[in-house]
Amino acid sequence: MDRFFKISERGSTIGTEIRGGLVTFFTMSYIIVLNPLIIGTVQDGSGSFLGGGSEPNIGMIAATTALVAGVMSILMGVVANFPLALAAGLGLNAVVAYSIASLPDMTWADAMGIVVLEGLIILVLVLTGFREAVFKAVPMELKTAISVGIGLFIAFIGLVDSGFVRIPLSQATPVELGIAGSLGSWPLLVFVVGLFLAIILMARKVKGAILIAIASATVLAIVVEAVGSIGGQSAENPGGWELNVPQLPDSVVATPDFSLLGQFSLFGSIEKIGLVAVILLVFSVMIADFFDTMGTMVAVGGEAGLLDEQGNPPRTKQILVVDSLAAAAGGAASVSSNTSYVESAAGVGDGARTGLASVTTGIAFLLATFLSPLVDMVPFEAATPALVVVGFLMVMQVSGIDWKNFEVAVPAFLTIVLMPFSYSITVGIGAGVISFIVIKLAMGKARRVHPLMWVAGALFVVYFLIGPIKGWLGL
Repeated sequence: MDRFFKISERGSTIGTEIRGGLVTFFTMSYIIVLNPLIIGTVQDGSGSFLGGGSEPNIGMIAATTALVAGVMSILMGVVANFPLALAAGLGLNAVVAYSIASLPDMTWADAMGIVVLEGLIILVLVLTGFREAVFKAVPMELKTAISVGIGLFIAFIGLVDSGFVRIPLSQATPVELGIAGSLGSWPLLVFVVGLFLAIILMARKVKGAILIAIASATVLAIVVEAVGSIGGQSAENPGGWELNVPQLPDSVVATPDFSLLGQFSLFGSIEKIGLVAVILLVFSVMIADFFDTMGTMVAVGGEAGLLDEQGNPPRTKQILVVDSLAAAAGGAASVSSNTSYVESAAGVGDGARTGLASVTTGIAFLLATFLSPLVDMVPFEAATPALVVVGFLMVMQVSGIDWKNFEVAVPAFLTIVLMPFSYSITVGIGAGVISFIVIKLAMGKARRVHPLMWVAGALFVVYFLIGPIKGWLGL
């Protein structure tokens, strides 16, 4: 095992890899609960919920979400030997639910067929070398900015998911601290305790600091809920738990339902909305998948110290192949496109350096299909401190950017700030690529821009204008 995963070679141990894999699992296990709430509660164009019923089937979607995430994370670990886990992509699942499946006459099977098509197209781009070539054409400064931007992004995700930062009811400002500018709730106390515990343990160089913090905060959350009966968050109870209420489960094991597997129609959407509309929808999902993974693997690889001098991770092609297969697999299993998770950086922050961590995360997801009651014990408020801490570690790379050189500093700045501000990795990368090209063009240095950067820039222009383009075409 040590030789296969190159554990000693990368300065790690089997115990560290397993621990890091578990940290990654707990920081992204929310997807088991959240994905069903996004794609399972929306009716398709025929009025049916995912799975074909007249009522949402949350349990079935949760089990299949965990199954696909488990299989693809294990595949990433074995094939690419990279500490990167995969699951249904947030944002992508919302696009599938609200922008594709809900179209008139569209069915969930048709929508998932579009996801499969997108995954297969990206796989072809990887096998032909195009996707990897585009990634390597991105300048080192932009790759560093992508890593820093993702650090800010996942820290912001942690703060928002915990409720530490949230949208105010008054809508007077985009976000605010806690509840009306106050941290006056027990769940927020759990988050703060977990955050400071993780910081203190990491400062003292305690092994497993992040996992210890998650476990400790979970225990505290269970005690708080048992004593205070706080309940879930709602308009009437803004001080409640953000997603799942931490409590000891009545049972440990639940029988999973995998009936969703294979419920997709590869070309059914063409009959419903036409070929041109399908092409535009596939393009929209594909661009997000195409560039999100590039940014994520740079960020995770940078945190793990696995990038070469050009900012490329080892076995780049294998990473991209598995990620492309995951997109198609997610559609084929009817749980939306699966993609690489930036939360993997939490496991890397706790020491993970090899694919064994991804295998561990994958096994944990597979167990979660049967042990979902145990997963539900960990609330957002206990898991999200890890994202804030790892976000800090990733932002430290900002010193690698030459801020006195406007030609790279401005694109880097736009990349960094637009990821958290737009809540999208793709938007940040797109802004960086386009601004880099525009500045080089204005400076009379167009020849210094790699040809594939021009291609990427053109794709991003189309991506940013996809709404007007659909309008012009009457779609």
